[in-house]
Order: sequence, then C-alpha cells, then structure tokens
Amino acid sequence: MKRLFHSFGFAINGLAAVWREQRNFRIHVVVVCMVVIAGWLGQLRAIEWALVLLCAGFVLAAELFNSAIEKMVDLVNPQWSEPAGKIKDMAAAAVFVASITAVLVGILVFSKKLLG
Repeated sequence: MKRLFHSFGFAINGLAAVWREQRNFRIHVVVVCMVVIAGWLGQLRAIEWALVLLCAGFVLAAELFNSAIEKMVDLVNPQWSEPAGKIKDMAAAAVFVASITAVLVGILVFSKKLLG
C-alpha cells in the first residue's frame, strides 16, 4: 500500500512540474475549467458530460506526453538536430489532433444547447 501512495506522489510531482514549466498545459487547464462551467450552466446530460470530460482528459494527457517527450529529447540530444525537431513536432501534432477533436466534440455537444 505504501508503494501505491508513493506512485501517486510521483504523479502529483509530474503534474506540478508540468504546471510550473509548461504554459500550454496551464492554458489547456483554464480552457477545461471554462468548458466545465459552460457544461454546468448548460445542464449537460450524463452522456454529454462523458464526452466532454473524455476529450478534456485526452487533451491534457496528450499535453503531458508531449511535455515528457520534449524533456526526453532535450536530455538525449541537447543540441538541435533535424530528427530531434521532427520528434518534438510529432509530439506537438498529437496535442493538436487531440485539441481539434475536443473542439469538434464541443461544437457537437454545445451547439445543440446554444441553438435550441
């Protein structure tokens, strides 16, 4: 049980580091908070909440993976190189795809609430 609690501590340390060091993660968290408020005001149904929260988690997890990949690339290859740049670009593209997906789901969920 003690090891389990230690693993939660490591995860919280990772979240704290990303929060401190990654502006984009903080932006995503603020957007998620705004979406949650909009969902509360829009009285989303359970399935709508599930879709919105799944997408929010998807985007935040993608940003966490992106940050970890960037740190790993910088550790392995501190000097800029084309392959390292491509790896970072691909990781950033994953966040972009997750974000676009979340926006599209948000449009589907919230447009019904806004338009009637």
